[in-house]
Amino acid sequence: MARLADYFVVVGYDLDKRGGSEGQGHILQRFPEKDWEDNPFPQGIELFCQPNGWQLVPERERPSFFVSVLTDINSERHYCACFTFWEGLDNPQLQKAEASEVDEDEVPGLVQPAQVFAPKSLVLVSRLDHTEVFRNCLGLIYAVHVDSLSVPLETVIGNLLTCVIPVAGGSQINESPVCSLNLSVPQALACDWLLGCFQDQPCQEEREESLRTITLGAGDRQVIQTPINDSLPVSGSSVAHLFRQLGIVNVLYLFCAALTEHKILFLSSSYQRLTDACRALLAIMFPLKYSFTYVPILPGKLLEVLSTPTPFIIGVNSFFRSETQELVGSMTLDVIIADLDGGTVTIPECVHISLLPDPLLQQTQTALSMVLDPELEIADHAFPPSSTQPSTLKIQDKEIRAVFLWLFGQLFHGYRWCLHIIRIHPEPVIRFHKAAFLGQRALTEDDFLMKVLDGMAFAGFISERGPPYRPTDLFDDLIANQVERIRQEECSPHKVMNHIKELAEQLFKNENPYPAVAMHKVQRPAESPGHNDPKNLAIFPLLDDVTVQLFIDHAAAKLQTAPPVVKAELKGMVPSGPPLGDIVDRHGHVLANSARRLEVVRNCITYIFDNKMLEAKKLMPAVLRALKGWAARVCLTQELNQHVLQNRAVLDDQQFDYIVRMMNCTLQDCSHMDEHGIAAILLPLVTAFCRKLGAGITQFAYSCVQEHMVWTNMQFWEAMFYSDVQNHIRALYLEADGGEQSTSSRGQQESGPAAGGQELLGALELASEQSRLWPTLSKEQQSERVQKEESTVFSQAIHYANRMSYLLLPLDTSKNRLLNRSGIGDVESVSNSYVTNSIAGSMAESYDTESGFEDAESSDVANSVVRFINRFVDKVCNESGVTNEHLKALHTMIPDIVQMHIETLDAVHRESKRLPPIQKPKLLRPILLAGEELVMDGMRVHLISDGREEATGALGGPPLLPAEGAIFLTTYRLIFKGTPNDPLVGEQVVTRSFPIASLTKEKRISVSLSMDQFIQEGLQLRSCTFQLLKIAFDEEVASDLAEVFRKHMHKLRYPQHVQGTFAFTVGQSGKTLVEHKTKDKNQSIKTLSKNLVKSAKRTIGRQHVTRKKYSPPTWENRSSLQSELDEDELSVSEELDQGSLTLSSTIRSSDRQTMSNVVERACCRDYQRLGLGTLSNSLTRSKNEPFRISTVNRMYTVCRSYPGLLIVPQSIPDSTIQRISRCYRQNRFPVVCWRNSRTKAVLLRSAGLHAKGVVGFFKSPNAPSAGPSQADSTSLEQEKYMQAIISSMPSYCEPSGRNTLGGFTSTHMSTSDSSDKLRQPKIGALMKQVMGGKEDVPGTFSRGALGQRARVISLSQPRVSGKARNPPGGKWGSIRGSGRLSAYNPEVGNRLSSKESPQPNGGPSEALFLKQQRAYLYIIGDKTQLKGGKQDSFQQWEVVPIEVCDVRQVKNSFKKLIKACVPSSATSEPSMTFHRCLEESEWMCLLHRVLQVSVLVVELLDTGSSVMVSLEDGWDVTTQVVSLVQLLSDPYYRTFDGFRLLVEKEWLSFGHRFSHRGAQTLASQSSGFTPVFLQFLDCVHQIHLQFPMEFEFSQYYLKFLAYHYVSNRFRTFLLDSDYERIELGVLYEEKGERKNPQVFKSVWDYIDRLNKKTPIFFNYMFSPEDEEVLRPYSFISNLKVWDFYIEETLSEGPSYDWELVQRGRQERLAEEVPDKPDTTTPKSQRRIVWPCYDSRSRVVPDAITKLLQDLQSLEAELGLPPEKWKDTWDKIKANQRTEAKLENRPSFNSSLLMSSNLSHQRRSQGVYLPESGVGSSINLAMDRETSTTSTPVAGRPSTSTLYSQFQSTESENRSFEGILFKKGALLKPWKPRWFVLDKTKHQLRYYETRQDKEFKGVIELAEVESVIPGTPSMGAPKNIEEKAFFDLKTTKRVYNFCAQDSPNAQLWMDSIQSCLSDA
Repeated sequence: MARLADYFVVVGYDLDKRGGSEGQGHILQRFPEKDWEDNPFPQGIELFCQPNGWQLVPERERPSFFVSVLTDINSERHYCACFTFWEGLDNPQLQKAEASEVDEDEVPGLVQPAQVFAPKSLVLVSRLDHTEVFRNCLGLIYAVHVDSLSVPLETVIGNLLTCVIPVAGGSQINESPVCSLNLSVPQALACDWLLGCFQDQPCQEEREESLRTITLGAGDRQVIQTPINDSLPVSGSSVAHLFRQLGIVNVLYLFCAALTEHKILFLSSSYQRLTDACRALLAIMFPLKYSFTYVPILPGKLLEVLSTPTPFIIGVNSFFRSETQELVGSMTLDVIIADLDGGTVTIPECVHISLLPDPLLQQTQTALSMVLDPELEIADHAFPPSSTQPSTLKIQDKEIRAVFLWLFGQLFHGYRWCLHIIRIHPEPVIRFHKAAFLGQRALTEDDFLMKVLDGMAFAGFISERGPPYRPTDLFDDLIANQVERIRQEECSPHKVMNHIKELAEQLFKNENPYPAVAMHKVQRPAESPGHNDPKNLAIFPLLDDVTVQLFIDHAAAKLQTAPPVVKAELKGMVPSGPPLGDIVDRHGHVLANSARRLEVVRNCITYIFDNKMLEAKKLMPAVLRALKGWAARVCLTQELNQHVLQNRAVLDDQQFDYIVRMMNCTLQDCSHMDEHGIAAILLPLVTAFCRKLGAGITQFAYSCVQEHMVWTNMQFWEAMFYSDVQNHIRALYLEADGGEQSTSSRGQQESGPAAGGQELLGALELASEQSRLWPTLSKEQQSERVQKEESTVFSQAIHYANRMSYLLLPLDTSKNRLLNRSGIGDVESVSNSYVTNSIAGSMAESYDTESGFEDAESSDVANSVVRFINRFVDKVCNESGVTNEHLKALHTMIPDIVQMHIETLDAVHRESKRLPPIQKPKLLRPILLAGEELVMDGMRVHLISDGREEATGALGGPPLLPAEGAIFLTTYRLIFKGTPNDPLVGEQVVTRSFPIASLTKEKRISVSLSMDQFIQEGLQLRSCTFQLLKIAFDEEVASDLAEVFRKHMHKLRYPQHVQGTFAFTVGQSGKTLVEHKTKDKNQSIKTLSKNLVKSAKRTIGRQHVTRKKYSPPTWENRSSLQSELDEDELSVSEELDQGSLTLSSTIRSSDRQTMSNVVERACCRDYQRLGLGTLSNSLTRSKNEPFRISTVNRMYTVCRSYPGLLIVPQSIPDSTIQRISRCYRQNRFPVVCWRNSRTKAVLLRSAGLHAKGVVGFFKSPNAPSAGPSQADSTSLEQEKYMQAIISSMPSYCEPSGRNTLGGFTSTHMSTSDSSDKLRQPKIGALMKQVMGGKEDVPGTFSRGALGQRARVISLSQPRVSGKARNPPGGKWGSIRGSGRLSAYNPEVGNRLSSKESPQPNGGPSEALFLKQQRAYLYIIGDKTQLKGGKQDSFQQWEVVPIEVCDVRQVKNSFKKLIKACVPSSATSEPSMTFHRCLEESEWMCLLHRVLQVSVLVVELLDTGSSVMVSLEDGWDVTTQVVSLVQLLSDPYYRTFDGFRLLVEKEWLSFGHRFSHRGAQTLASQSSGFTPVFLQFLDCVHQIHLQFPMEFEFSQYYLKFLAYHYVSNRFRTFLLDSDYERIELGVLYEEKGERKNPQVFKSVWDYIDRLNKKTPIFFNYMFSPEDEEVLRPYSFISNLKVWDFYIEETLSEGPSYDWELVQRGRQERLAEEVPDKPDTTTPKSQRRIVWPCYDSRSRVVPDAITKLLQDLQSLEAELGLPPEKWKDTWDKIKANQRTEAKLENRPSFNSSLLMSSNLSHQRRSQGVYLPESGVGSSINLAMDRETSTTSTPVAGRPSTSTLYSQFQSTESENRSFEGILFKKGALLKPWKPRWFVLDKTKHQLRYYETRQDKEFKGVIELAEVESVIPGTPSMGAPKNIEEKAFFDLKTTKRVYNFCAQDSPNAQLWMDSIQSCLSDA
C-alpha cells in the first residue's frame, strides 16, 4: 500500500523579492510540515510550478494543470501535480512599493490597470503517477475555494493526504466488478446509486486490493484502478499521441537514440504534452529502463542543465526555443531536438544514430503503420470494407506498445542462455556473456545491438531480470514461450498483427483491470456570470495546519494498529525459452561448411596422430582454407579433444608443429571478442598439447599461439572465468544433492552457453531451485553454502592467474621490449603487438637463467603481466564476492606465479633453440656477377603472390607462389630465391630480382601467411623494370634486421653521388667507392680534360645566363676527388685564346693527337657520313659546303648540355651563335643533326625559346624600332640564322613564288596537276591532326566510303576493295584522344589543311610539292610557347604549334602503367581490369602522340622541307622526336652500329638528363623516375612490330637496353651530359684500360661481345630495302603492349644479365644429368612449359637458333674449331643468293628471308588490319611508279599475309591478286571473290574473302585455252562498263569474270596471258 499524496503545497508569488523583470515564487504553506521518514520533501518545487518564471499579468488567465517529474538522489521519481490559478492584487500597493524604483523616463501609462494578477499554485507531491486523479483532486479543492462550498478546505486536504491505495495487483483477487452501470440511468442518479453500492457493499477491505474508491469529503467519489503488475509501465494514451505528433520514422529515431544513449530534447508550448511525450518514450523502451537524466519539464532558470555531458531526456517549453538553441549551439551540437508542435526531429550532422538491424527495422515500421493507419493496406481495394477506423486512442496506445514489446522479444530472445551465474548465495550474482550472444545471433557487426548491450539500461535489465527465481511478467512470458511463434510469423504481417493485438489486450487489461468502472463524481467550479469578477474572487485562504496535521496523525495511528497487509509475492523459476543455437542454424547464419571440408579436417588430424606426415602435409593447405569457417573450427577443437588423455597429449616435433599451425589458423580469423567461443574451447587444449624438449623440459602449445589479440582482451578472460565458475558451482550443487553427474565432456562444458542447452539440468534452473530452498535452510547450512561458493570462485581465480600467465608471457622474455606498447598495459586495448618466438628459435641470444630475474627487460615483461592479472583478479573477485583475505592472498601469489612461469619458460626457450629447425627449405644461394658483392646475406622471407595471376595457379596448374626462400641484397641487385610452398611443385626454384637502381617505390605491409597464420611484417618493392617483390619476413628475422635491410637498400638506391652507383663501384670492395690512383697511361688526355673543365667553369662563371634552370650537382669534396679522378680525366689547357675559333689554335702540338678522341665521337663520324662537314688536318673548309662543324662549344661555355662539336650554317660566325643561344632555354640553340640525302632537307633540334625570344622572333621581326636595342639585333641574327639554313637547301629558289603551307587552297590546287592534288591535303590534314583542331571531328577527314572512325589510314592513297570507290581520307589517330588538347587556333588549322578530299581513283604521286607551295622550314614548336605569334606572309618558315606531353604526364602515366602491368593485389572489380588500367594510364596515348609528330616530320623532310624541332628544354620530347625521325628516314640507324650511333649522338651527346630523369642519386630522388628513354624504346618497338624486316636488331635488343638503361650496371647511361662525363673522366675511357675483363663499362662493348658469341640480338628477318622511309601507323588500335612490361621468367629471373642466365642453365643441366645412365626405362622427351616460369625462347627456340645451336654442339663433338655464328649465317645467305640468281627468280631481289616464305617485295606496302570491319589493304608506300587504279599492280602484290604472322600456311608465290566478280554455275548469281594468280604453282585460286587461308576453288592454268573479253550476262553487277567483263575458257568449262573497271580487266587478262606464255 502507498500514500496517494505525500505532500500538499501552496506556492504563491513572492511580493518581497520581486526585483527586475522576473519575480519569484515561495511556499506559502505545506502539509505535513515535517518530512516523511521514507520520503523527504523535494527541494525547488517553486521553480517547477511556473517553469516560465513568476510574472504578474494584467488579465486573469484560465487555471492550468500539468505534472512535473522530479528525481531525487536515490533515483526515485516524484510526480508534482501543479494546479495554477490567478489572484488579483491591488495596484496602488504596487505603485507605493515601487515608487522609489520607478525610472523617470518610464512611461506611466504602462502600469495603468487598477489590478494585476499573480499566479498561485496548488501542488501535490506523490510517488505514484495517477495524473487524472491528481487533476480531479486539485480541481475539487479549487472548486471548494471558488464556490465557497460548506466543506472546510482542511478536511478535503486532510482526507487527500491520508488516502492510501495499493501500488499494484488489480487482478490478484479474481472477482466480479463492484457494480455495473446501467448507462440509461441519468448521470446524477448513477453517481448516487454508485455511492449506495459502496455503502452497502460488504467485505470492502478485500476489494481494496483491486479497486480503490476515494472521497475527499466534498460529495465527491473517484475510482482508482491500479495496474495488475506494476513492472509494466502505465501510458494512458500518451504513446499514441506521441506517434500522432511526430510520425513513425521520427519516433523510431528517438527510440534508437534513447537506447544508444544520445541526448534528446523535446520542445512544446504545452507542459502536459512534454510530460506525456517523455512518459511515452519511456513506455516503449520497456523492458529496458531509462537511467540517465530525465526531466520532462525543465524550468527556464535551469536551462544550463542542457550542457551536461551525459545523455538525457528533457522537455523545454517552446517559449525558451531561442535560449535553448544558443545553449545547444555553444555545445558540441550533439543534442537531438524533437519539436512536438511542429512534428519535426532535428538530428545534428555530428550525431550518428545506429538504427535497428535491417529486417527488424522494416518489420517494425510495417507493423506500426498497420496499427496507426489500417486504411493504408486497403486503400487500393476495389471494394473497401465499410469501416476500418483505427482503434480508440487508449487501445491504439497499447497496440503500439505491443509492437515494441514484440520487437524486444526478437532482439533479446535467447538472452538467458548467455547468462553466467557465478554466485547463488547469499544473493545471486549474474553476468551476461555479450560475445557469445552476438556471435550466436551472427550480429557481431551490428552497431545498434553492440551499443544497447554496452549501455546502462541493459546492465540494469540484467541485474533486474537475471535472477532465475523471481516474479515473472509479460516480457518473461514472451521470451520463454512465444519466440517460436514470432519466428514462424515474421514473414506474414497479418499473423504478426494478430499477435500484437493479443499482446495489446494484455497490456490494456493490466492498466485497466475493470474497464467498465470508470465513473468519477467530482465537483467542478461553477461557471456563473460574475465568475471572473475580481471582487467576487477571494484570496486563497491560509489553512489551519493543526487541523490538517490532526487528520494525518489520526490516519497514521490507525495504520499502526491495523494488522499489516501481507501480500504474497508470487515468485517462480524464470523459464529460459528455446536455446540460441537452433535459431541461428535455422536462419542459416552459421557459415556453411560442407561435410567434405569437415572430413578433410578430421582426416588431417587422424594422419597427424597416426604419424602419416606426408599425407598430412598434402592436406594441410586445404585444412587451413577450411578453417576459415566456423563449423570447421569447432570440428577441429572436438577432434583435438579426443586426443587428450588426463589433460595431457605429448607429441613429436613434426606433430607439434602441425597442431600449433592449425591452432594459429583457427585463432587467426577470430576477432578479439571471441564471439563464437573458439578461443574459449582452445584454451584448455593449448595447455594440454606439448612436446618433450629435454630432460624434464616440456614445451606446451600455448607458447606458440600467443600472437593473437584475443588473449589481451580483458572481457574475454572475464567471460571465460565466469563460464568456468558457473560450471563448478553447478557441479558443487549437483554433488551436494547427490544428483546425477553431468555426462558432457570437459570441452563441452568449456564451451559455455552454447553447450549448456544440452546439459541435463542447466545452471540457471539449479540456481532457481537453490534460491527457492534458501529461506528453509538453517543459518549453519546457509553460511556453509556461502563459504563453499566463495572457495570455488577463489580456486578458479588462482587457476586463471596461471592460465593468463601462460598466454601472456612470451617465450623469450629477454627479447621482448615491445610489451610496453602491447595491450597488456591497457585494459581497453584489444591489439597485441608483441611478437613471440617461433619454435625454431630466434635471432636473439639465449636468455641465461643464472642472471636472475632482476634483468630490466625481463622484469618489465613480468610487471606488465602481473599488473594485467591483478586488474583482472580485482574485477572478477569484487563482482563475485570473494573475501578480502582471499583477495590479498591472490595479490601476493600472482607475482610468484609469473616469476615461476618465467623460470620454466627460460629453460624451454633455451632448449627450443637447440632443436633442429623444423625442416624449412634450405636457403639457395644466388649466382652473382663478376664484381657484384653481397651487402646483406640471405634473410628468410616468403614471396607473396601479387595481382599477376600466372604464378598463383589461378589459370590452372599448381601455384608457384607463395614461395619460401631468402632475399639477398647485393651492390647491384635485390634477389629473391626460393621454392614454392605448394608441395606439388616444391622442387622448382623460383627467382625474382631487379637492379637496386630501378627501385621506384617501397612500402611496408603486413601479411598474413596462410600457412603459419602469423601476421608478419613485410615489404612491397616495385621496380621500373616492371617487377614487384612482395615479401613477408619470416618470424626468425628480427624486426631490427629488417630495418637494417631497408636502410642499406635506400643507401644503395640513392647514393650521394653518381660515383656511388654500381657501374663505378663494381669490382671494388664496398667500402671504397672511388678507385685508387694508379699510374697515368695517357698524360695528354688527362691534361686536356683537366684544363677543359677548369676553363669551362671559369667561363661559365663570367657568362650571364638568364633563367638558368639546371646545373650539374656540385660536390663539397671536389678538391679531394680531383686527385682520385686524375686517372682518366679529360681537360684542355688553360691558356685559351678566346678569339680563335679553329681547333688547331686551341691545342698545343704535343696534345694535338688527343683531339682525335673528340673527332672520333659518334657525332663527328655521323656528320661525315651525312656530308655535313669534315675536320681535315689542315682544318680548311671548302666554301661551297653549306654547313660547317663549329667548335664554339668546345669548352662547353655556350651550352653546357650540348656536345663540343656542332653543325651550323657555313655563313654564321661563332660570335653570332653565342648571342643567339641566349634566346633559347638552357642556351640550346638550333643545330643540324641530320640531312636527307635525297632532298637535302635538314633536321634541326633546339630547345623552346625564352618568352622574350618568342615575341621578338615570331611576332614582328620587320617592325621598325626607335633604336637598335640588343633584343632587336638578336632577333635579326636569329632570322639570318634561319635564312642561312633555308639557303642551304638546293630546292630553295628566289622568293618570287614563295608561299607557305597556307597556300593549300583550291585556287592553287587548280593550277597544279592531279598528282599534286593528291599529295597536298595529306600533309595538311596530318598537320591539322597533330595540332588538334576544333574541326577535327569524325566528319572532316575520316569519313570515307567505309566511314569508320577507328581505321588506320595511310599517308599515300589507300586501296579499297570491292565496289567501294571513294577511299577513306587520312585521319592520323588524333592527339586529341587524350582529351587534354583544347587550345586551338583555327586560322593556322585551316591554312594547314585543305578541305578538298583526294580524287577517288588517284594513285599515290611521286612528285614533290611544287616549290612555291610550301615553306622551306617548318618549326615544330610548343603551342603554349607560341601563343600570340603572328605568321608573316614573307617568311620562308612556318611554325607548327603542337601540344607536347609534359614530363609530369609521362611520370604519372608510367606509375599507372606499372600498376596496370604489375598490380600489387588481385582484384575482381571491373574498374580495375588490366585493359581498363592500361587505358587510364594513357601510356598508349603518349606513344601515339610522339609517333604522330615524328611521322609528320618524316613526311615534311621527305617532301623537301627542312624541319626544326623546338620543344620544351630540348632534351626530352625533342630528343624522342628527332631520334625517331632519323630512325624512320635513314636505314643506317636500323642497324646495330647505326642505332648505337643514334643513341650516343642524340641522347648522350645532346644531353638527355639520364641521371636526373632516372632519379639515380640522392639529389634527384625528389624529382622521381621519368622514363623518357623507355618511351622512345617503346616507340621503336612499335615500329619494329610493323616493319620486322627493316631492323638488323631483334626485339630482345630493345628490351636489353630498356633494362640496362636503369640498371646502373654500365656507365653508358649515367650522368646528364658530355660535360659531366668529361668532368668525371668517363667520356674517353680507353678500352685497354679495363683491369677486370669481366667488368664492362660500356653497354655497347658488352652488346658487341655478346653479339659475336650468340645471335640473341640478331633479327633473322633483316632484309633491308635501299633508302626505305618507314611510315608506321600511330593509331592506338595499332599499338601493342610491349611484352617487356608483362613477361616474367620465374625460373631464372630477368634474362638481361646474360652470363648469370648462362651459368644458371649450366648448373641446372649439371643437376639434371644423372650419375649412371638409366637404360631400363625410356626417358620421355616431353616437358611442361609454364609461360611465367620458363623462358619460352630457350625451351622452344626458333628454327634458325636451334640449327645454329646444333651446329655448335656437333662442332664440339667432332673436335672442330667452332665457327662464329655470323660467318655461318653469311655463308648460307650467299649460297641462297647465287641459287636465286641461277634460277632467275625475280621475286628474290636482294636477299634471303629464311624464317618466312613471304616474297621479298616492298614490305612497307601494306599491313593487314584485323581490327577494321572490311578487309582492305592500306598502302603505305610512296611508290615511284604509280597506277591510277585502286587495284593492285601486277607484279607488286600487297602483303596479304600479316607482318605479325611470319609462318605462312602455304608456301606460295602470289604474283597477282585482287577482287573479281565470278559468275556461278547455272542459275547461280555473280559473287565477288578474292583471286590469286600463282605463277609458281601455275594456278588461279579464289578465296571467299581476303583473310581466308583455305581456298574455295582452283583453276589450273594448264587447262586454260584462252582469255577473251566477255559480255555482261544476266544478273551481272550493275553500273560496270562492258569492257570490264572477260571470259576464261578451259578444257572443261567457260568461267565468266567481271573486274571493277576496264583497265583492271585488261590487267588481269594480260597477267593470265603472260603466265600462259611463260608456261
